[in-house]
Amino acid sequence: MEHRVVVSDTKATADAITAELDRVDATVETVTARTPEELVSAAADATAVIVDESTPVSREVFAALDTLRVVGRAGIGLDNVDLRAAAEAGVTVVNVPDYCVGEVSTHALALLLAVARSLPAYDAATAAGDWAWSDGAPVHRFRGRTLGLAGFGDINRRLARKVDGFGMDVLAYDPHVPAREMAHLDAEKAGFEELLAVANAVVVNLPLVEETRELFDAAAFETMPEGALFVNTARGGVVDETALIDALREGDLAGAGLDVLATEPPDGSPLLEMENVVVTPHAGWYSEESREQLGRSVAADVARVLAGERPQNPATPGDV
Repeated sequence: MEHRVVVSDTKATADAITAELDRVDATVETVTARTPEELVSAAADATAVIVDESTPVSREVFAALDTLRVVGRAGIGLDNVDLRAAAEAGVTVVNVPDYCVGEVSTHALALLLAVARSLPAYDAATAAGDWAWSDGAPVHRFRGRTLGLAGFGDINRRLARKVDGFGMDVLAYDPHVPAREMAHLDAEKAGFEELLAVANAVVVNLPLVEETRELFDAAAFETMPEGALFVNTARGGVVDETALIDALREGDLAGAGLDVLATEPPDGSPLLEMENVVVTPHAGWYSEESREQLGRSVAADVARVLAGERPQNPATPGDV
């Protein structure tokens, strides 16, 4: 049987996807689908779709595509796929939970270092012709300060290893991870309020679910120590951006490093104009190697499902 696979993704290497799907006699078609309606139109009669985070796979999609057997999420997060509707429709969902752990943890550290060392302010000042150490003041050393990790999945665990040697105390908030697992990486388990109250810098790598949507709101930023730093490499939706902008403007936060925003790409966000903020275009996942791994992994699992085999990375409603 020949399968039709529709790909709406800008991240994974297309050749890697095609190479894996060749073994199940699949025809691969690349489209741009940014709404459920566009996906339904593009994927009529398809047996599989592969999507990135910008393509919503809603209940309406599963209801309309009665030939669909598998959805490949080219990435880690599953917030754009209705997993319950998929299960009810008998459609398998697969993702790639480990392809960019190294890249995102490194990117989070890079953003943290950039705002901690006032690199945006120094860069703007030197570009304007100034040459003064005071242009980025105040800057504080890491040693003796506290890093708060919001979420203790693979990415923040890798980050905890990378900051070892900086002389920071590490607190971690994750209700699903026991304290003994955190202790293995010299991190101390903390409640959310405790982490906010103590941490001089917070790095967020939490999934976007109802419990975490706008978890970082005005009350959260008010709880953080004055002059704290904030880094988000998770999802823009975990932050109330208006509250974040207010906290930065009022000096409650000293700086922020953001790889994700509530609206991507942003439309005139004040965050883009702030000297104490670094914004990158949801690029934390990226390396040439991660692109290749992403394409091969998601397509290989899609091929397994189409061949009647068990996938390596199945997703279930309990995963979000």
